[in-house]
Amino acid sequence: MHVPRDAVLLRIFIGESDRAQGRPLYETIVLKAREMKLAGATVLRGPMSFGKSSTLHTAKVLRLSEDLPIVIEIVDTQDKIDAFLPVLDTIMGSGLVTLEKVQVVQYGDSNGKN
Repeated sequence: MHVPRDAVLLRIFIGESDRAQGRPLYETIVLKAREMKLAGATVLRGPMSFGKSSTLHTAKVLRLSEDLPIVIEIVDTQDKIDAFLPVLDTIMGSGLVTLEKVQVVQYGDSNGKN
């Protein structure tokens, strides 16, 4: 798969406890991105966050949170990200979604294999 130098980064901020279709929301999003043949997706779990409600979510031992922050990052062409956004809208109930233009420097390994 080829990703052009000029691409788009889709970043999705949700909570670890968010669910869709009977599974964690992050899993549903990643599987849908894979089904739609996006270049790739990465799920990152954060140790601390707050959002719209200003509720603090933290992984500290004395304040165990079952809703730690999750960030999903997907990089692909503008067209493929644009096609994914309406699908994402049907999957997500709440959360923050951002887009930014990025330049892909390398995709795949140095031998030209993906």
